[in-house]
Amino acid sequence: MAATEAIGAGLTFEKVWAALMENREQIKATDRQMEETARQMKETDRQMKATDKRVGELTNRFGEMVEHMVVPNLVTKFNELGFEFEKTHRDTVIKDPKHDIFTEVDAFLENGDKVMIVETKTKPTIDDINDHIERMEKLRRYADLHDDKRKYLGAIAGVVFGDSEKTYALKKGFYVIEPSGDTFNIIEPKGSYSPHEW
Repeated sequence: MAATEAIGAGLTFEKVWAALMENREQIKATDRQMEETARQMKETDRQMKATDKRVGELTNRFGEMVEHMVVPNLVTKFNELGFEFEKTHRDTVIKDPKHDIFTEVDAFLENGDKVMIVETKTKPTIDDINDHIERMEKLRRYADLHDDKRKYLGAIAGVVFGDSEKTYALKKGFYVIEPSGDTFNIIEPKGSYSPHEW
């Protein structure tokens, strides 16, 4: 009882009320700070999404530029390597719902016995290369269904190629197409790596 009285000693209603009001104001101030922080985070998130969208659009434009700059000269460059391609198709879409084959091809070079499938990227990644392998497998299935016995080969064109991505693409049997001065070079997989035929 004495301890309880000691705790309450000197407390008045006014003191307790004042302490509660002060605490209430501190809570309100904290709430305002949290709301402001949440608003700033929301604004930052909005700005980041807008930046991501702009970067995505810029990347797409670069990809389109690569296509338009590289594709028209591909036949000449590949023919210098002995391919003798006669036809070029750009932005080809393959849709075969019956056999569940859906894919897009940036550039499709062909002659009587070979087809070169070119994927263009601003900065190719390992995932892009793996996606191109899947694309090649789909196209081989599609070709077989249509009695197309030609050999299918693949190439990846990029504005910027990392060393590991370039090595990986060559290791997977793809031709690598990259800028060189005012033009571009085609690197053929050689040595322990050889062009993969699908």
